[in-house]
Amino acid sequence: MSSADLAVLSHEGLYREHRSWLTDWLRRRLGTCSDRAVDFMHDTFVRLLQGGDQPPALSQPRAYLATIARGLVVDHFRRQDLERSYLEALAALPEAMHPSPEEHAVLMETLLTLDRLLHGLGPKVREAFLLAQLEGWDHAQIAQHLGVSVSSVKKYMHKAVVQCLMQL
Repeated sequence: MSSADLAVLSHEGLYREHRSWLTDWLRRRLGTCSDRAVDFMHDTFVRLLQGGDQPPALSQPRAYLATIARGLVVDHFRRQDLERSYLEALAALPEAMHPSPEEHAVLMETLLTLDRLLHGLGPKVREAFLLAQLEGWDHAQIAQHLGVSVSSVKKYMHKAVVQCLMQL
């Protein structure tokens, strides 16, 4: 039997043994209908399958699955919050300035990518990076706005660029 065949069997066994438990776990945490919990359960196993040929040797498979599922749920709610903020900002604009559905989709994808790239950076680092990239501010303008030195802004920019490169 090939390693790919063994991987399918391992994933299949993990799925059979833990799908009901994971669905119940998700339902309790989400406080929602079964359909949403089932969707997240399936997404968890898809993520597991995308992770490589064979799942790691697991002494606590439920803890491993819960970690993956928790990350997916957090990502989902972060995306919802970001989209809600975008739609609120959009609602404040005159109708003539609203993007087309295609532009809306591109803008949302760009926002989500930026959020993912900058996730984990401190607020000042994120703000410095965004002011430089989106507003075109130089380091002195950013330093004055943030109330920090220019050398701090340079450090912030370096940290943000490294974070983005690591995420890519």
